[in-house]
Amino acid sequence: MYQLISQFPPSNDIGSIFQFIFSLAFLVYLFYAQRIQTMMMLKQVEGALTKLKVIRDEGRNVAIKTVKEVGKLKDDPTPHIDQMLEEFVIGPVDLDPAGIVWKLQQIVNVREERFEEEVKAIAPEASESETHNIENLIEAAMALNTIYKVIRHFYLLGKRTMNIYIILQVQMILPLIAQEVEAYASALQAFVQGTPIGDGAGALTAAILMKGYESRPVAKDTVIAEVPFEGRTLIVMKAQGPGGNVGRPGDAVNKAMEEREGKISQIIMIDAAAKLEGEELGSIAEGVGAAIGGVGVEKYMIEEVATKYKVPLYAVVIKEDIKDVVAPMKEPIFNGAEKAVDSVKRFVRMRSKEGDVVIVVGVGNTVGIAQ
Repeated sequence: MYQLISQFPPSNDIGSIFQFIFSLAFLVYLFYAQRIQTMMMLKQVEGALTKLKVIRDEGRNVAIKTVKEVGKLKDDPTPHIDQMLEEFVIGPVDLDPAGIVWKLQQIVNVREERFEEEVKAIAPEASESETHNIENLIEAAMALNTIYKVIRHFYLLGKRTMNIYIILQVQMILPLIAQEVEAYASALQAFVQGTPIGDGAGALTAAILMKGYESRPVAKDTVIAEVPFEGRTLIVMKAQGPGGNVGRPGDAVNKAMEEREGKISQIIMIDAAAKLEGEELGSIAEGVGAAIGGVGVEKYMIEEVATKYKVPLYAVVIKEDIKDVVAPMKEPIFNGAEKAVDSVKRFVRMRSKEGDVVIVVGVGNTVGIAQ
């Protein structure tokens, strides 16, 4: 711009006009640069918010349509579903950490039982598996609704205050939010159709191991099977399928340990795990510890009983991207479950002897995966 202006003498009218425009633009930028940048970021967030609202509404509509088709309730379930989408859970007081896990477990159990009762009320004709799938479907719609409301909150707050730092925080996490929303959007159809999802990799591994052997209930929504393997006994457990369900592996491990009076050589847990960029989807990693997510109640229970009986905890994880966790299971993840079976067998051969009993826990949502 400066070189262009310098071509004209100061007395030239065109040169004066260019010089005036340049000076004006410089002054505007000097005093309003941050405001202009804020408005541009607001526009970007607004576009993302519009797309998010469409996906949120789609999740709500899919939930309503599925409940009407499967549940066959005479009344319109829409008001009840809208109320369920706004439900929340208040965590226990943590000023005194002693005993907080059992308080948290009580709250989680009450919420789970209440949610199941509400689904049965709006879908009385649904089977047990369909009821669990509807629960997961509504929870996916709840997640989309919550994400939309949070992003909308910061967008409107930033727009009202024109605070660049508020808008900047939202803009910076938009790519991660987009991945998460994409995953939940894919999960909607997975739960409607009863299709296995990425989070079911651990449950699928357990299902492969217990295939052909009789299973029995051991805890709420959790089944167990005793599988002979090269002179050892594998106590394989997973959530009860094929409905969308994660079961209660903590209770299951505790009961299995008590039944055997703690005479267990090792506990092997299989679960999906977040992969880093550059890692291969469905790749396997082995480690030590309780491989299980959630609020921590189930993990605490498993660690407590393992510590009580001094049983080593081993983990096998199947690597997935965050967008694959609740999306329909991809072929590399399915192949990863088969590789995890080989890892479990290798663990058993290396770290146990004939006559030993080994607990194998397949962690994850078992939608579409029967035992």
